[in-house]
Amino acid sequence: MLRRIRLGAGLVLFIFVSTHLINHALGLASLQLLADARDVFVAVWRSWPGIILLYGALLTHLTLVLWTLYSRRTLRVRPREGVQILFGLALPFLLADHVLSTRGLNIFYGVEDNYIYEILVLWLFAPDAGILQIIVLGVAWIHGCIGLHFWLKLKPWYAKYAPYLQILAVLLPVSSAFGFVAAGREIKLLWKVRRWRKEVMPEINWPEAPALEWVDEWNITIWIAASGVLGAVLLARLVRRAITLRRGVVRLTYGDGRVVEIRPGISVLEASRNAGIPHASVCGGRGRCSTCRVRLGEGGADVAAADAAEQKVLERVGLPEGVRLACQLRPTRDLSVTLLLPPDVSVKEAFQKSAHPRGSEREVAILFVDIRAFTKFSETKLPYDVVFVLNRYFQSMGEAVHQAGGILDKFIGDGAMAILGNDCAPEEACRRALAAARNIAAALDQLNASLSNDLPQPLRIGIGIHLGTVIVGEMGWAQATSFTAIGGRQHRQPPGAGDQTIRLPAGRLRATRRARRHESWRAPPARSQSARARRASKGARGFPGFGLGSGFSGRKQPALMRPARVNRPNSRDRP
Repeated sequence: MLRRIRLGAGLVLFIFVSTHLINHALGLASLQLLADARDVFVAVWRSWPGIILLYGALLTHLTLVLWTLYSRRTLRVRPREGVQILFGLALPFLLADHVLSTRGLNIFYGVEDNYIYEILVLWLFAPDAGILQIIVLGVAWIHGCIGLHFWLKLKPWYAKYAPYLQILAVLLPVSSAFGFVAAGREIKLLWKVRRWRKEVMPEINWPEAPALEWVDEWNITIWIAASGVLGAVLLARLVRRAITLRRGVVRLTYGDGRVVEIRPGISVLEASRNAGIPHASVCGGRGRCSTCRVRLGEGGADVAAADAAEQKVLERVGLPEGVRLACQLRPTRDLSVTLLLPPDVSVKEAFQKSAHPRGSEREVAILFVDIRAFTKFSETKLPYDVVFVLNRYFQSMGEAVHQAGGILDKFIGDGAMAILGNDCAPEEACRRALAAARNIAAALDQLNASLSNDLPQPLRIGIGIHLGTVIVGEMGWAQATSFTAIGGRQHRQPPGAGDQTIRLPAGRLRATRRARRHESWRAPPARSQSARARRASKGARGFPGFGLGSGFSGRKQPALMRPARVNRPNSRDRP
């Protein structure tokens, strides 16, 4: 709730600063347009609804910023967050004089603080204050842009439009500064005209010495008050630190064996930052992205339950029990944790559901694809050519598997492994595997056609498909984790099942497989094989289960390679 209130207040202030900069930028066109736009600006922000909204957002934002500063157990943050915090704390000190000289004098002394008055002060009479004002606007703009970036970078559409928003973020303050300069040069010329001065000065009601002394007094008062509030927050942090030190320390053990001693109440993410341990956190520790997730180990039963906001994020990503967000987890007793994502994780991981991260046993289809005689090809080509062809080949294979609903697990040399059916029944997994093989065959034809001038002969591949029960889950270590499959049990051979042949459309792919007795997945009766196919099947190699081995030459006519041999089950596997 507090996060949403702070976000709403920040958006109001950002809109105010944006409209102010746009108003300044119109000075590039003419001084008259600058003044006309200010009338609209004042009509919105100096109306009673605008005043309540603006000053309410300002007080709310400052209060929540101080609360966030107090609630942090550590001041060690990433550079971008540090810049945002420092700029935000500096704004009350930098803006005090400008607000008092404009809005303050307008309310208490009747000064007409229009752009002519402001530019005369900042351009002619106090140019050092004008330079400071440009710096203040830049600081406020950068502070708002960083906060807006932290909020928007978790949106799915943000990556697409981020370059255009960056251009706008640079163009608007630069245009504002040049608009101020253009208006200043124009007013400097007008100031030399005596008649213009006599007309303008009475309208402005130029402030006298008492008014200027009032500005200086209140400026000092605001500085003292802001320094006192900031100092009180820092003092409260020291008092809390002294109290928590009396409660002892908590030993936080990481999966790689490192042990960090922390004070009770510090989040796991803050502990990692203090200890210099790389820890992913796309949202900056705001509990929105889930990339800081950790798996609880020993002592996990003693941690407090996740609140509603954290639980919502955990359910969105599909994380199982025993996985928590490090930025929200504040252990009070010794705890062991394991980091689940690498520190340089991308924003996509914030929305990617974790499929069986702790491991599970499922019946899936595993597809292997390998280029025939690629070693000989690589020995006759330059390294650049080999890498180029492989990248094109892997791209085609990956797109083919993705279209069939599979997950491309890994690349192995000139081969690739894909998992199909992790989220469906075994029958559907088989259909997806055959669809992937068919897509790969079509993709290979297109690849060979596009590389006909670079290849001495068309690429030929072999495909193997295995249907079986395997262990699936996220495996690896902190720097490299991926969803993969290992091990598994062979299927027991049903009585009476034999080798049959499945022919895919257009005769492009032939597969030898062991038929399994299942009503929804039963192969048609095998047709008579030619002597050549029987000899190939008899001497072929393969791996157990649903075996498929085929060769593709890229030509229009089908080319039959050695089909994969279905290994006979051991005697202990026989029913």
